[in-house]
Amino acid sequence: MTRVAVVDVGTVTARLAIADVASSRVQRMVRESTIVNLGEGVDKTGMLADGACKRLLACVDGYLTQIRQSGATAVCCTLTSAARDARNSQDLLNAFAARGLVAQVIPGQVEGSLTFLGVAQDFGGDRLLVADNGGGSTEFALGSLDEGTLSLDFVRSVDVGCRRVTEKFLSDANPPRAEDVAAAHAFARGEFVTVAERYAEQLHDVSRLVMTGGTSTTIVALQKRLVPYDSSQVHLATLSREAVREQEERLAAITVEERAELPGIQAKRAPVILGGVIAVGEAMDAFGMDELTVSESDLLFGLSLTVAATADGDPSPVGWRPQL
Repeated sequence: MTRVAVVDVGTVTARLAIADVASSRVQRMVRESTIVNLGEGVDKTGMLADGACKRLLACVDGYLTQIRQSGATAVCCTLTSAARDARNSQDLLNAFAARGLVAQVIPGQVEGSLTFLGVAQDFGGDRLLVADNGGGSTEFALGSLDEGTLSLDFVRSVDVGCRRVTEKFLSDANPPRAEDVAAAHAFARGEFVTVAERYAEQLHDVSRLVMTGGTSTTIVALQKRLVPYDSSQVHLATLSREAVREQEERLAAITVEERAELPGIQAKRAPVILGGVIAVGEAMDAFGMDELTVSESDLLFGLSLTVAATADGDPSPVGWRPQL
């Protein structure tokens, strides 16, 4: 068994996982998630803000303390959409390096492949469409995992995420104007339909959409009024298109401050949750799905499996080799 520690830095959250991996399976995982909003303002400025970087580094310092105490033999850190977009990401990587942490900005293709690898652990050899709806982007991956062998028809990253949609369309009024909500829908729809049309031939026989990310898990938590959050009631839960529509209508009618008080939502996610719900609904529509399955076996699982394989000298299951 190999114990690994992985840090994933997204546009909204920074996450830590410490996992025990054996026989190409995650046997045990302890996870922690912190909303740091690294991508604050990136869509408009193309730069990581000083305040956002300070929040992230304070979070990572705490994660590093846990990693040192964990007994992990391999450590990996990845950054995704916000760091891909920002012109000054190297400054952040240098700050990580000064702390002894090698960090990599991974492309959307790798992000989507790692997420698919994590999600597919729960679905045997089923053919799946997996969507990872994050803060700055959404990754779509179609394929299967059969007896440890990953087969992907396509992986596509699209610049639609809860923070990006919010900053583009939903920040000028609180609650947002109807025309701003409509513009957010049109933006997400256009991006997602492009993917669905491009890969229509490969998608014609796919009947299951599995979605990861803080928006989809929060929709379930809102629907079930989960206080405190209960992973056992969220992982592999089913969301109908109507349920997503109902949550959107509810959130669009109230202020950010009122959203923060709803049972089932993290207060720091309240400013961006409506943008995320809009994106989730448009993804379902674009691919003709009346329901989706929510998964918590996400990039952290796929990254843990890939780090363990690399540490053990085995081939990478996704073809990408992390720096440890």
